[in-house]
Amino acid sequence: MGRRVALVEDEVAIRENYRSVLSRQGYDVSVYASRAEALTAFRQRLPELAVIDVGLGDEIEGGFDLCRELRTMAPQLPIIFLTARDDEIDAITGLRLGADDYLTKDISSAHILARIVALFRRIDAMKEVSRQENHVDCGDLQLDGDCMEAQWKGVPIKLTLTEFWLVNGLARNPGHVKNRQQLMDAANVVLDDNSITSNIKRIRKKFQQSDSDFGAIETVYGFGYRWNRSG
Repeated sequence: MGRRVALVEDEVAIRENYRSVLSRQGYDVSVYASRAEALTAFRQRLPELAVIDVGLGDEIEGGFDLCRELRTMAPQLPIIFLTARDDEIDAITGLRLGADDYLTKDISSAHILARIVALFRRIDAMKEVSRQENHVDCGDLQLDGDCMEAQWKGVPIKLTLTEFWLVNGLARNPGHVKNRQQLMDAANVVLDDNSITSNIKRIRKKFQQSDSDFGAIETVYGFGYRWNRSG
């Protein structure tokens, strides 16, 4: 059986079309028509990837709400939004909530499949990193790549998959400025400038919720970001 993909889509024809496309590629696809239906199933068993529409029935932002709930249940679960809503604000909102990708339904099935394959490839590549390379101890920061866990001053920080590897890319070379391309390479993901900015802001906020004096991530305007060990 292939990797378990959950598809949350309220329109029957679209849902069945995507189910067929994904199933033909060998994925084990479960489909759900509503946020409540999906959430009930996820509480019993999590998929390996969730593909979610933003608008779900009468819930205009049901997909966003489901993403929030999923992030509480499983901070590392890969999530892709697949929606007809192509407004930039919606895309930024989805990424800020912790989605790993935001796709619009006007792109081809081949493109969607390529993005899913790339996301799974990224996850597999991370798992293959050696244990030594998978651990970072940088001042008050500890990263455990085996368990995908981060701690700041001994307090767990819940990071998404993308957030974890962005922090890893910065903290592995403290004091070195990382440009956006280097950060994408470190996280093995393709993001536009706004998405990287949103991820960095969200990472800072999560650390600041634990430590109001957190300032380890420095923006180097015109160049990128760096991790300051003294932050």
